[in-house]
Amino acid sequence: MSNKAKIGWLYLIAALFVAISLYFVVKRNNYMFFATPVVVGILLLYIFSLDKAMMLVSFVVPLSLLFERYSGLTVSLPAEPLLAGVLVLFIAKLLYDGQYDRNIARHPVSVIIYCMFIWMAVTAITSELPLVSIKFIASRLWFIVPSFFFCALLFKKPKYIDWFIWLYMASLCIVVVYTIINHSQHGFDNHSAHWVMTPFYNDHTAYGAALAIYLIYAITYALIPGIKAKRKILILAVIILLSVAMILSSCRAAWVSLAAALVMLACVLLKIKFRWVFGIFVILVGLFFTFQHQIIDALERNNQDASGDVVENIQSITNISTDTSNLERINRWQSAFRLFAQHPMFGWGPGTYQFVYAPYQRSKEKTDISTNVGDAGNAHSEYFGPLAEQGFIGVMLVLAFVIAVIYTGLNAYKKAKNKKAKVLVLGSTLAFFSYFVHGFLNNFLDTDKLAVPVWSCAALIVVIDLYYANQEKFEEII
Repeated sequence: MSNKAKIGWLYLIAALFVAISLYFVVKRNNYMFFATPVVVGILLLYIFSLDKAMMLVSFVVPLSLLFERYSGLTVSLPAEPLLAGVLVLFIAKLLYDGQYDRNIARHPVSVIIYCMFIWMAVTAITSELPLVSIKFIASRLWFIVPSFFFCALLFKKPKYIDWFIWLYMASLCIVVVYTIINHSQHGFDNHSAHWVMTPFYNDHTAYGAALAIYLIYAITYALIPGIKAKRKILILAVIILLSVAMILSSCRAAWVSLAAALVMLACVLLKIKFRWVFGIFVILVGLFFTFQHQIIDALERNNQDASGDVVENIQSITNISTDTSNLERINRWQSAFRLFAQHPMFGWGPGTYQFVYAPYQRSKEKTDISTNVGDAGNAHSEYFGPLAEQGFIGVMLVLAFVIAVIYTGLNAYKKAKNKKAKVLVLGSTLAFFSYFVHGFLNNFLDTDKLAVPVWSCAALIVVIDLYYANQEKFEEII
């Protein structure tokens, strides 16, 4: 086809698009047809460049909005449909090619993920609500397969590491600016800090968890050698912006997670071996259960409620006598333990906690924000939720996954020969660790906002362990 013919076809298609669009606007008062080029563009992106489609996912996740009226389903748009599209095409490509990177597929972290899915499938069979469990597993598939298994392939090319992290970071900064402006209109008071980030994040806890992860990443990039001065200034500006957002978020769990990450960083820099850190953790947990009554008595004497004052907010973290948020968490955890006690082996089924926990609440433990209709979140823990829903094996697999990723990250840091790989894998490990410390108090892996960062973080750690730790050179990331 000649150039003249190509130009002619272009003008003809453009004219048809304008004519059809005007018809829908004038005759039907419908503007949706104007979205056609965007939809066609995204479809072409998925067909011809799935890697760039995943980069698009990273950017749109923080800006996606939650819709709750789709046949009882809660859907984050456009992120979840885009993730589902990546899942379908990635699996189709795997079936067509008949192969996947063997090193990634056989990595201990990957093996644990397989076991997690197998056990979810088993517990879905015995589930109290099988349809809910099937929906839960489907959502986990479109979170984990694109964010871990597909991203692991992408991260073998270092340029994609940078793009994936910073696209989410750029989008998150947009949300942060919106949140701070919205918060300022309410005088930066503590009460409004809980919801000013809506509609992008459902509350300040999910927002705070994302801020903690990407504040660690931003600091990590600032420490990577060889960055140009202009880019370093931009990174420092992002660090300041995210730090201000973290303080204004009033998310105590996120503050605790950052403090825990600093403790881990100190252990790494002091070269304290992983087994010693893990052993001390096990001892502390054992001491807590041994002296739990004395500890609880001491905590109950703290009556400092959350407020706009940072110091008072920190003091309120251990308030289990008057702080409604803390008391409601304990109510949810106690309900989870009672659910586990009734079905310790298989649990009640993946995703079922919020629908079955109500009868297991006790009146003396309920708070002003307690509910009996399953519409106010889950067990408020990445550990106690699986304990109730998937039994003892379920929570053991979660713990195995967390320990395996952290061990892999620290081991890769120790053996890394290249400074950039060393800094990046340490930052990724600290970011991952910060989430699962936060995950003791909240659970967000059933949402795109945190599932994409956390699972991709695990993928990045695995890839550095496999491909970059033993290399002398690391391709420029920035």
